Amino acid sequence: MIELPEALARAEELDKTITGKTVEKVYPPSSPHKFCWFNGEPDSYDGRMRGKKVEGTSGFGIFVELHLSDGIRLCFNDGVNARLLAPSDSIPVKYQLRIDFTDGWVLLFTVAMYGGIICFEHTYDNEYYVMSKEGLSPLAEGFNEAHFHKLLESVKPGISAKAFLATQQRIPGLGNGVLQDILFKARIHPKKKIGQLTEEEAMRLFGCIKEVLAEMSRLGGRDTEKDIWGNPGSYHTILSKNTYRQKCPVCGGDIVKTAYLGGSVYYCPECQPLE
Repeated sequence: MIELPEALARAEELDKTITGKTVEKVYPPSSPHKFCWFNGEPDSYDGRMRGKKVEGTSGFGIFVELHLSDGIRLCFNDGVNARLLAPSDSIPVKYQLRIDFTDGWVLLFTVAMYGGIICFEHTYDNEYYVMSKEGLSPLAEGFNEAHFHKLLESVKPGISAKAFLATQQRIPGLGNGVLQDILFKARIHPKKKIGQLTEEEAMRLFGCIKEVLAEMSRLGGRDTEKDIWGNPGSYHTILSKNTYRQKCPVCGGDIVKTAYLGGSVYYCPECQPLE
């Protein structure tokens, strides 16, 4: 799933590889996906994008956005995978959107679980898009201790650490995937109530948000996600689907996996006590 580190990494990869290319043709889904959302009919994307030049790419929150000439934008989020194919590569049969460039390169989009591939002109009126783009990034200088305290004060004390971090995009781009290592390093249980955090724990959590997200971004995203060439990110997750059957790297105890608030959480009961 695309969270902030992946949004930044995919944007950088695409910016370096497709900026300057011109769209020759856009193909609608060869394999329709029930949970892939478009802005209007995907058949119309060819008419909107054909002949447009890619002027750059940006990443913010949970979105990657391609900037094309004449104010055309194409953004994607959540479980959308972007794959760049060379002229000599074979093109997979199944995809949710395909963009052919005039130089023979192809940008292919597939969806794992759910996600949006949105083409629009200039602006996109979607609350998650707006929050991702206009919200203060946790990697920004202005995301400081004072700002973090305001966020803590803005929620009910009974809300859990996971709910605080991963719902309503309070912190743009921070979701259920990246929060696992953040909470582990902060030694905070995902179900611990925000109102029960000591000042020391709150500041430890703040520091780990900045530190972990910066490291994930620097290394091209998590190893649970793939880049535009199909390679996993270089950040090795501590707690994820890849590692939870292993022992805790700190205490050697068992890692717990459980369903909570619409997704799986991983934690070490010894290192992240609930009480």
